[in-house]
Amino acid sequence: MSHDEDFFEPASWDERYSAEEKMWSGRANPQLVAEAGRLAPGTALDLGCGEGGDVIWLAQQGWRVTGADFSAKGLERAAAHAAESGVGERCDWWQVDARTFEAGGREVDLVTTHFLHPPEGSIVDVVRRLAPAVAPGGHLLVVGHAPMETFHHHDEERLRAMWHSADLLPALPDGFEVVVAEERPRTVTRDGREMEIEDATLLARRA
Repeated sequence: MSHDEDFFEPASWDERYSAEEKMWSGRANPQLVAEAGRLAPGTALDLGCGEGGDVIWLAQQGWRVTGADFSAKGLERAAAHAAESGVGERCDWWQVDARTFEAGGREVDLVTTHFLHPPEGSIVDVVRRLAPAVAPGGHLLVVGHAPMETFHHHDEERLRAMWHSADLLPALPDGFEVVVAEERPRTVTRDGREMEIEDATLLARRA
């Protein structure tokens, strides 16, 4: 299987995470730092946690965090990295597919997901599924790639999986107040050159 085949399925990501090298930098995503850094630590759920960079950062700030992902290999790496960082005891792990996620009655103070791009615009349904997991007074933070010419090299299916923050608003149930809904520009380095991208950012608070 090539890395581009079945991009949206767990087996593809298990293969990626089976390689020796790390997939990601290990640093927390900037919009998480910007927004969660303003909140009092409590309980958190990071859906699509990958190798655990955001989970580790939250745990280092004093949060009790559940890292969730559909890749068993990704979760294995995340748990190892959390242990190496000295925060393993503050982290739990949950193998679950965002597309079938159910809160099951559990509620946490912060639900977050970064750069989760399920196919065919189904991120709206994912947000609808995540909202019940936010405890009263808690926050939902969803960040992803806004569609831009920068991503022209991706195939059509992956391009259609990108979204704008406003696309997610219909998924919020009554009782949620929108705190942030905007595209935030950011400079990144890809293959040795700098480029501008936009982080579609939605932060909502449950009353």
